[in-house]
Amino acid sequence: MSTASYPMADTATMLRRNLRHALRYPGLSLGAIGMPVVMLLLFGLVFGDTFSAGLGGGGTGFDYIDFLTPGILLMGIASGTMSPAVAACTDMTEGIVARFRTMAIFRPAVLTGHVIGATILTVVSLVLVVAFAILLGFRPNASFTDWLLASGLLIALTVAFTWFGVALGLTSKTPEGASNIVLPISFVLPFLSTTFIPLESLPSGIRWFAEYQPFTPIIETLRHLLLGTPNATGNGWLSIAWCAAIAVVGYFWSQKTYNKGTAA
Repeated sequence: MSTASYPMADTATMLRRNLRHALRYPGLSLGAIGMPVVMLLLFGLVFGDTFSAGLGGGGTGFDYIDFLTPGILLMGIASGTMSPAVAACTDMTEGIVARFRTMAIFRPAVLTGHVIGATILTVVSLVLVVAFAILLGFRPNASFTDWLLASGLLIALTVAFTWFGVALGLTSKTPEGASNIVLPISFVLPFLSTTFIPLESLPSGIRWFAEYQPFTPIIETLRHLLLGTPNATGNGWLSIAWCAAIAVVGYFWSQKTYNKGTAA
């Protein structure tokens, strides 16, 4: 086996470990996968007509499920941060990391396995959201290229937020604390964005926050790609910049915290 193949083999081993844990203890995984579907059904099916009427429906061609689905996709990504945060914290607090240190394991493979495993579960969640949205009436008019761009953006954001979630989990003292520390990502950012209502309909203070936080430009970019809605100039590049910034901060923060916690 070549020198370069050892990191890949160790990462694959850690990925299998995390996927087996997800199957053996499915509570967190099912919650992360199911939560965005529940939110889609709640706001799209139960409250959809009310929101549609209030936001300009009734003969204007406005379809709330079309408006809602891109934001729910990001809620799926945000919900997916809890599982890797708890898993990373559990590894640090239960001593398994100390055991790994005695073995000839590529050190970054432990965290990378968490990230790849969580990314796979989140992608499954996103596919389910799209499937249920189509059942509820979601009708994207995106081209094949638009779907590729939207998928790439969603995967990039998933990886970025997963690394950030792992970093937050590593700073937590207990798994319970790790599950709570990611709640602002899971709830504050999605709700204080354009997930449910347009930016111009938000109160002024909340509108300022929503405009300059990462979810809003990404949601608007997805709406543009999937539905052909008008998109503010620079939203696409701003979305990419947010993904890159979150990924870089999450990666280096998690590696620094992990290495500090495993130092002799």
